[in-house]
Amino acid sequence: MFSMRFVVQWLATEKARASIIPETFWYFSVLGGALLLAYAIYRMDPVFIVGQAAGLVIYARNIYFIWLGKRAPSQAEIA
Repeated sequence: MFSMRFVVQWLATEKARASIIPETFWYFSVLGGALLLAYAIYRMDPVFIVGQAAGLVIYARNIYFIWLGKRAPSQAEIA
């Protein structure tokens, strides 16, 4: 999952000819983070658990902001 997010980011950047992070990057990040968190819990490694849980919070927050941006009316619609 983590490898795919970099492939997606690279392809999107090449297509746009600018450095961008596509929405799917964050979905792969959440999926990969969840898998690693499950493994950390299985291993009962508190440092690993905290590290992966913190990453999931960051990835989820980015997805939240993406969804929030899709719901907010654009400036063109307001004017």
